[in-house]
Amino acid sequence: MEKEEDSKIPRITEEDVNGGSDLQGESKKKMKKKKKKYYWMGCLRAESDESGNVDLTVDFPGERTEPSHLVVMVNGLIGSAQNWRFAAKQLLKKYPQDLVVHCSRRNHSTQTFDGVDVMGQRLAEEVRTVIKRHPSLKKISFVGHSLGGLIARYAVACLYEQESPQHSDDTCDKGLIEEPKERIGGLEPVYFITSATPHLGSRGHKQVPLFSGSRTLERLATRMSWCLGKTGKHLFLADGDDGKPPLLLRMVSDRRNLKFISALRCFKRRIAYANTSFDHLVGWSTSSIRRRSELPK
Repeated sequence: MEKEEDSKIPRITEEDVNGGSDLQGESKKKMKKKKKKYYWMGCLRAESDESGNVDLTVDFPGERTEPSHLVVMVNGLIGSAQNWRFAAKQLLKKYPQDLVVHCSRRNHSTQTFDGVDVMGQRLAEEVRTVIKRHPSLKKISFVGHSLGGLIARYAVACLYEQESPQHSDDTCDKGLIEEPKERIGGLEPVYFITSATPHLGSRGHKQVPLFSGSRTLERLATRMSWCLGKTGKHLFLADGDDGKPPLLLRMVSDRRNLKFISALRCFKRRIAYANTSFDHLVGWSTSSIRRRSELPK
């Protein structure tokens, strides 16, 4: 993302073209426009498909909008696409000409109990459909909140691919060997950002501040993890019944069919935000991927 000049930053007004404030609405027609808000340089367009997924772009009068950068925003446990509505608008105010901001709704509400792997596969398929809708896209970034960060990590492993380099006569004569280009869904990966994501799970080691380090409460929570469905078992590392390591432990290395680490490595920047205090569900060490001894006193 290139920084825009201050004079080119659009200013949002409160005028609503359709007089409504709901991005999703109840329309059954695929990709029907839900609302527009006028900007100084263009107007905000919100589109949702029949599944309720929301794409936000900015249209400029007399110009054909061809954004090149897809930003995928993923909600956390019992969340929805609406969680990202404000953040999506702020991104488009800053970079109105270059972005498509997609607020995922494929994993919302109680669907977030279905397991990290199932939700990751859903998100990957959803991203593929978004890319097909916007043929001008060249780059991709992910922003995940809490559980959404784990879902995004699984999804990028599903979307990871290597493009074979095209050899020309000149490169062959000079003996130059080009490395295969790594892509996510066929696009150049740029940013992978998580916020308060339990990368190390929620089991033991004071990962859940609400339990105040009580081993009894931590053991009880692990036994009761089934209350959150398959996702609860994944978070509390209680899913190793089939002889395999828990899913979150498998996600720390490349597997035969899913390149979890290679997919993360190919992003230009990887950022993990963690709350140092006042987050009672996701501890500092699991969200920042640090040992207890590495945490600030």
